[in-house]
Amino acid sequence: MHTYFLSDLHLTPERPELISAYLHFLSSLAPTAERVYVLGDLFEFWIGDDAASMLGADPLLDAMKQLSQHTACYFIAGNRDFLVRDTFTQRTGFEILPDESVIDLYGTPTLLLHGDSLCTDDVAHQAFRQQMMTNRPFCDAFLTLSIPERIAKAKEARMQSHEHKAEVSMSIMDVTESAVLKTFEQHAVTQMIHGHTHRQNIHRYAGADGGQLTRYVLGDWDKTSSILRADANGLHIDNQSIA
Repeated sequence: MHTYFLSDLHLTPERPELISAYLHFLSSLAPTAERVYVLGDLFEFWIGDDAASMLGADPLLDAMKQLSQHTACYFIAGNRDFLVRDTFTQRTGFEILPDESVIDLYGTPTLLLHGDSLCTDDVAHQAFRQQMMTNRPFCDAFLTLSIPERIAKAKEARMQSHEHKAEVSMSIMDVTESAVLKTFEQHAVTQMIHGHTHRQNIHRYAGADGGQLTRYVLGDWDKTSSILRADANGLHIDNQSIA
C-alpha cells in the first residue's frame, strides 16, 4: 500500500484547469492509496465553511467526501485556508490535523506541517500567523462578517501578499535552516514533509547524533502537479502536466 501527500494547489474558479486536475487526482490516483494528506493551501483563500457554495467549492467537497468513504484522508490548514472548521470535516470526511503533526509513515516517525512556521526570517508573515492565523478570537470575529465582506477582505489580503512577495527577497520567504533543525529536534524525528515555499526538493542534513535528517518539500500546482508518494520502499515526488 502507499500514501499520497500534496499541498499548495491554490484552487480557485479563476483556474479551472487546477480544479480539473485535482478532481482527476481524487477519482483516479487517490482511491489506490490507503491514506491521503493535504498539507494546506488547498484553496487560494477560504473565508468560512458557510461560503463554500459561493466560492464554487461544492463539487470539490463532494469529490473529497466520496474519496474519504474508503480512504483515510487528512488535512492540515495552510495560511490560505486556516478558517476551515467542523463543517468542512463533515462535508469532506477529511480529518483536520494540527500543524506539526507526527505520524508513523511505514515505520518512520514523520513530521507533517504546512511549512510557513519554518520561514522565521519572513517577519511580516510570522506577524500575520500570530495576529490572525493562530488568533482564535480574531478568526471567530471574522467569520461573523457577511460573506461579501469576507470576500472583499480576502481579496485585499491576497493583494497585500502579492505586494509583499514583490518587495522581499526569495531567500527571506524560504525556510530558515536553524528553524528546520530546531523543529527536527523538538519533535525527535528524522523525516519531515511540508509545502508552502513552492520549492519542490529533497533536503538532507546531518543530525546531532550523526544520523541523517530528511526534509521533503512539496511543490505547488501550476503548470504541473506535485504529489509525494510514500510506501515501505521509500518516498518519491512525482509531477504530472496540467493542461
